[in-house]
Amino acid sequence: MKSEVQPSTSGDYELSTTLPMMSTEINDSKTKPTISYEDSIVDSKEDYNINNPNPAETNKNRGFFGNFIDSFKPIELDELDENLTDLERANILASRAPLQRSLKNRHIQMIAIGGAIGTGLFVGSGTALHEGGPASLVICYSLIGTMIFCTVQALGELAVAFPVAGSFLSLNSRFIAPWWGFVIAYNYALQWVIVMPLELVAAALTINYWDDKINSAAWVSIFYFLIVFINIFGVKGYGEAEFIFSLIKVLAVIGFIILGIILNCGGGPVGGYIGGRYWHDPGAFNHGFKGLCGVFVTAAFSFSGTELVGLTSAETENPRKTLPSATKQVFWRITLFYLISLILVGLLVPYNDPRLLGSGSSDAAASPFVIAIRNAGISGLPSVMNAVILIAVLSVANSAVFACSRTIASLADQGYAPKIFGYIDRRGRPIVGVAISFLVGLLCYLAASPKHGVAFAWMMAISGLSSIFTWGSICFAHVRFRLALAKQGRNTDELTFKSMSGIYGSIWGASLNFLILIAQFWVSLFPTNKADAYNFFQNYLNAVVLVFFAFCFFVWKKFKIQLLTPLEDMDLDTGRRVEDWDLLKQEIAEEKAYIASRPFYYRVYKAWC
Repeated sequence: MKSEVQPSTSGDYELSTTLPMMSTEINDSKTKPTISYEDSIVDSKEDYNINNPNPAETNKNRGFFGNFIDSFKPIELDELDENLTDLERANILASRAPLQRSLKNRHIQMIAIGGAIGTGLFVGSGTALHEGGPASLVICYSLIGTMIFCTVQALGELAVAFPVAGSFLSLNSRFIAPWWGFVIAYNYALQWVIVMPLELVAAALTINYWDDKINSAAWVSIFYFLIVFINIFGVKGYGEAEFIFSLIKVLAVIGFIILGIILNCGGGPVGGYIGGRYWHDPGAFNHGFKGLCGVFVTAAFSFSGTELVGLTSAETENPRKTLPSATKQVFWRITLFYLISLILVGLLVPYNDPRLLGSGSSDAAASPFVIAIRNAGISGLPSVMNAVILIAVLSVANSAVFACSRTIASLADQGYAPKIFGYIDRRGRPIVGVAISFLVGLLCYLAASPKHGVAFAWMMAISGLSSIFTWGSICFAHVRFRLALAKQGRNTDELTFKSMSGIYGSIWGASLNFLILIAQFWVSLFPTNKADAYNFFQNYLNAVVLVFFAFCFFVWKKFKIQLLTPLEDMDLDTGRRVEDWDLLKQEIAEEKAYIASRPFYYRVYKAWC
């Protein structure tokens, strides 16, 4: 063995010299052969540094502009063994992707807490309230909340064990099958590349709350170049922007919860005591069971973007310590920010309020949060809430560039897209993926067209179900990973973070995602008592897109594929940052002993935060 374990700057332990062709890894009392590949990974941090790939060349200070230009040059990586299979090659490329590990604990925590707080909560909840009533709102968001919690826990376990580029996108190919990894990755890229122009237009339309005289194209231009500016700074720019955006959103929701309690108890300027008045008149439910199913689907879409915390794993300083805490924050986001605020919305706004039927999903005037404040007769605060909605929209647009660019790079790493798509510059930016995001983002100028509503509705239909398929795939990949561990004679003792909901939580998550697809099929095909093909394809077109991607892969591989990768053949080692298992287990044991020595309240805090 020509290997030596050295501590990395992020606190993990990494192999610093070339691995031999065949090595053995001791796990408990068993010795399991682990295939590694000579020259397939970088030799050391001195030979390979993403911030300084060629010290002799880049140590020269060429001034701000010269250094800025140099930062776009590619990082030179060693060629891989030509004898590797496609899947082995993809696993190695994902594990050694030269992305910057610039996201700190505070970035990840705030992305986890506020990342999914957007128009789905602030505006989409109004549509859900109108469709099903306040009781349906609470029931469906609670059910979806359990699914999201289980999904993020499964994602956390996989992302901590394999903090590789592409995260769950590359792990789908490894733990399910390459064809499914191809389908989900392309579908996920399609989702986010379309979301960016949609959100920029939504931001411009949000301005209409104050002034509808200025052409939307002017505001679109301002917001477009703001997002470009943020992403010039790579993942650090994304992290800092999301930290600020999420902090504002979190403070706004907490402020609304406090205000909502006061208003419900009669503390507002007008209206007096409200209590549960609107649960009796007009009622707790609307449109019966179909209304409940409609809210079920809307609630699922409101949590879109929750999985982004897993996509950051390859660009996190210390994923072993940061990601477990971040995934636990999902519990608080669901209970505090979603359920409590939506309970108050259902108490403060009747489901038959005509203002809930806004002109679109970005109509701030249709936000039940804004309507509740207006009903209380409070001047000024509706504009503040509208500003928060604007920030939430820009946050989603910023996240769209991050998610789309990383997904495109992952597709190239897996051999599913041209190699140039995986181009990563010296600042760790997947620059081609970012460029594609901004190129498609120019569709935002359709906002100046009188037909922009129809165009964007069909664009959204192409990827509308993407999040549902993504979450179900994460849960299924986690189940397969656990089964593969058992099949290969290994156990969860080698995992530094285990899902709190375990394998049964992932089964529940996958099952609930399947039920969402059934509910969406029903409400899309039968929005009324008669079937409506136009409405069906506008809401279910993404399923057809998935079939198209699968067909393309089958033709590409001449239909010579495996529907599922055999459990005994799964690669459970490539991409693991930690090599010294004994040292790691000792570190974890010391952390547990320290927590056990602390008071009860501290132990409870560490269990859930």
